[in-house]
Amino acid sequence: MASSSSCLSSKPFFGGSISSDPSLRSLSSAYLQVSLRPRIPKNLQIKAAGSTYGNNFRVTTYGESHGGGVGCVIDGCPPRIPLSESDMQVDLDRRRPGQSRITTPRKETDTCKIFSGVSEGLTTGTPIHVFVPNTDQRGHDYSEMSLAYRPSHADATYDMKYGVRSVQGGGRSSARETIGRVASGAVAKKILKDFAGTEILAYVSQVHKVILPEDLIDNETVTLDQIESNIVRCPDPEYAEKMISAIDVVRVRGDSVGGVVTCIVRNCPRGLGSPVFDKLEAELAKAVMSLPATKGFQFGSGFAGTFLTGSEHNDEFYIDEHGRTRTRTNRSGGIQGGISNGEIINMRIAFKPTSTIGRKQNTVTRDKKETELIARGRHDPCVVPRAVPMVEAMVALVLVDQLMAQYAQCNLFPVNSDLQEPLLPVLEPEEVPF
Repeated sequence: MASSSSCLSSKPFFGGSISSDPSLRSLSSAYLQVSLRPRIPKNLQIKAAGSTYGNNFRVTTYGESHGGGVGCVIDGCPPRIPLSESDMQVDLDRRRPGQSRITTPRKETDTCKIFSGVSEGLTTGTPIHVFVPNTDQRGHDYSEMSLAYRPSHADATYDMKYGVRSVQGGGRSSARETIGRVASGAVAKKILKDFAGTEILAYVSQVHKVILPEDLIDNETVTLDQIESNIVRCPDPEYAEKMISAIDVVRVRGDSVGGVVTCIVRNCPRGLGSPVFDKLEAELAKAVMSLPATKGFQFGSGFAGTFLTGSEHNDEFYIDEHGRTRTRTNRSGGIQGGISNGEIINMRIAFKPTSTIGRKQNTVTRDKKETELIARGRHDPCVVPRAVPMVEAMVALVLVDQLMAQYAQCNLFPVNSDLQEPLLPVLEPEEVPF
């Protein structure tokens, strides 16, 4: 065993050493096991989640398209905010399927239930659990898709990543997952509205080749009632009819089209966003691009700004009648240097045509055989009208998370009143609510 003991001499090994204790000589080398795994510092370990967004206002969504139900857990919501299911149900009704002939015919009421985090109508500051049951399931519609991949769908990539997937309805890749986003986004919108008078409105500005001219909509005055006045959620009645007709044409053929959602934010507090990696427009881009079927994001002047010179593109400053620094134009889209400047935030999000269509397509099976597929099931011929409340929700989640971060970092101590605006009005001692 001399040769065996010599190979176990004390030498550095992954930052440690193996002892040359004489007792080791009595062990057969066949039974001597040494772990070769190095200890990984906790700050270098990867947390592979992907279903949680936010740092201060954290939202985790859960559930699958044809499982028992879907929902979310909201952590970090401030306490003592009046909240009930009805506050969320308004936006859930805007998102739900079966609204009109241009959406999926799946019939779901999407009635939400709050299971925790609210007591006697007020948030408690503890996690809020929201649940929505699935009631109109047709798993048999997906029997062919359990074997063959839908072109441009997540079927194939889920198999590539996990080696297993939920076949019915696409599981987590289904837009039904967005129920948790819309429910939590409704809470975020309520906080923003009550705290700063912030309004978030999205509307459809393009369906296929029908493009709403930008100068037809005044983002200063457009209202939710105008947006909700038609089934396609375009605030201009003439262009709304053109968009509905474009969807009808492909719907009867078993095909689909895409489009663009425009989202604006009015009365956004100044100072939101944290350079350099957490710039506000970067956070907005990540949030809205995490929605199903998204393919493009433009902010402010977007790609059109590349055709202008600096003198044409720059937003010149001036002082308004209230002594506030403002910009005469808004090609920056309400954000400069990654920080909100108080002007209207303006963005556009492109959505692809729905990938599940009722027309024959070439594809392959899970066992790598070429085949043809005609997808069954109930799917939107155009996802854009139902994406409107989803976009609003994700924008709200970003803004409320950034608002809480701004308050924590920059408003704990008196602000520089020459340059900053307080996030809350100064209260007289008798007005302090505690």
